[in-house]
Amino acid sequence: MSTMRLLLIEDNERLGQLIRDGLTKNGLAVDWQQTLEDGEATLEAAAFDLLLLDLGLPDGDGLDLIRRLRRASDTIPILVLTARGGLRDRITGLDAGADDYLIKPFDISELSARCRALLRRPVQGLTPVLSVGKLTFDTSSRQAAYDGAQIELSRREAGLLEVLMRRAGAVLTKQALEDAVYDFNEPVTPNAVEVGISRLRRKLDDAGAKDLLHNVRGVGYIVKAKRA
Repeated sequence: MSTMRLLLIEDNERLGQLIRDGLTKNGLAVDWQQTLEDGEATLEAAAFDLLLLDLGLPDGDGLDLIRRLRRASDTIPILVLTARGGLRDRITGLDAGADDYLIKPFDISELSARCRALLRRPVQGLTPVLSVGKLTFDTSSRQAAYDGAQIELSRREAGLLEVLMRRAGAVLTKQALEDAVYDFNEPVTPNAVEVGISRLRRKLDDAGAKDLLHNVRGVGYIVKAKRA
C-alpha cells in the first residue's frame, strides 16, 4: 500500500516542523513549502492526496489558491489551518472550496485524525478517465488504452503515465516524476525514471500511440496530443 502524500503550505518555521514531524510519525509523507508561490509550483509538479494550507502567507492569501484550484476543477482535498477562527472566516473558507477548517492552536492528534478522515473520503467530481487524443487512462482500474485497445503496463509505468496525463501539455522534470511516483523514503536508483519512461514509451509505440510522449532535452518529459 502506497504512503499517502500531503503538501503543507505554512510559513511558520516552528509550526511547520511540528506538523511535518507529527504527521510523518503517523505514517504520512509530508512535503512542506512556506510561500504560496513555492506551494503552487509544487502542486503543479507532483501529485498529492491532501493539501494542508495556511491562509496568512507572506506572499498572499491562501483563499486565493483555493479558488484557483477549484476554478481549474482540481478536486484535491484541502484542510485549512489558520488563526482566523471567526464564524464568517470559517464560512468564507468552506465556500471558497476548502473541505475542512482547523483553527490554530490545535493538537497534532486532532490534525492527524482530520487528515485520515479526509483521505478516507471519496473524491467527488474527479474525472475517472484521462484522455489525450486516442490515449486513455482509467484512474480507477489503472488501465491504459489506445483507440480502445488495452495497453498492459506495470504499476510504475501506470503511475508515470497517470501523472503525465494529468498534466498533459506541461513539461514535468525527472525529479517531479520521481517525487510523484515513488513512495516516501523508498530507495530510487539514479536512472529509475529514465528506465520507466523508456519502457512506457516502447509500450505506447507498440500500441500505436506514437509521438505522444516526448523528451524535452535537459528539462523533462511531456505528454501531448498530436497536431491534426
